[in-house]
Amino acid sequence: MADRLDFKGLTAVITGAGSGIGAALAQALAGRGAHLALADISARGLEQTRDAIGETGVRITTDVLDVADSAAPALYADTVKAAHGGAALLFNNAGIAVGGTFDRVTEADFDRVMDVNFHGVVRMTRAFLPLLQAEPAAQLVNISSLFGIIAPPGQTAYSASKFAVRGFSMSLAHELEGTSVGVTVVHPGGVNTSIAENAKKPADATNEEIAIQMQKAREALVMPPPQAAEIILRHVEKRARRVLVGRDAHAATQLERLFPIRYFDRMKSRLG
Repeated sequence: MADRLDFKGLTAVITGAGSGIGAALAQALAGRGAHLALADISARGLEQTRDAIGETGVRITTDVLDVADSAAPALYADTVKAAHGGAALLFNNAGIAVGGTFDRVTEADFDRVMDVNFHGVVRMTRAFLPLLQAEPAAQLVNISSLFGIIAPPGQTAYSASKFAVRGFSMSLAHELEGTSVGVTVVHPGGVNTSIAENAKKPADATNEEIAIQMQKAREALVMPPPQAAEIILRHVEKRARRVLVGRDAHAATQLERLFPIRYFDRMKSRLG
């Protein structure tokens, strides 16, 4: 397997490309000469990303896609193959969140988070792996989270989905070792995206509770998405297996490594 990737001329598939990290990855990859197959559940978001990229000379296609639709990823792989001839990069970035402790999250909302964040990654990987394997060098990039390393209260659904992405990616990396396809799992910390704002709230949440949570999100989610995208791409270029994005991700990972059972007590103590 090649040690490094040159993005120029490669086709990159990005889910969740209509906003946040996905949109930033699209712009950064276009600047590096990669062709783009952009997918998102929001047609308006895709249009905004396409407009932000502008004219770069690379081939760009946009398609509305719900990764939670069990049949959609396979059909989308056929669409990408017809439009681009194949794909060498797959960024499984689409994700959603739901707020509230486990007893306040409905079964349907919990299942929806798992279906998008985890099963969507599995479906997209299953659909696109043959295209990746047909390339001389290819990389599968799965976006997990800091909450795929630590598991704070109020994040049972989200953490479950992101821990699942982590485990799936690590096992698949071992299975594909020695082949042309590398696997990278990414753990972003506090990146300033709309995921917290768009997270579904418990039906019984008060306006005061929601306001407090939104303030906490604004204080924690500070890294600009373009900065996160640059960190991710620098490591994907080197075909790294794991990427930690942000000082918070590095610090929390170190704390979890030192205190795998009691790390949250340590975090609470540090935060007062």
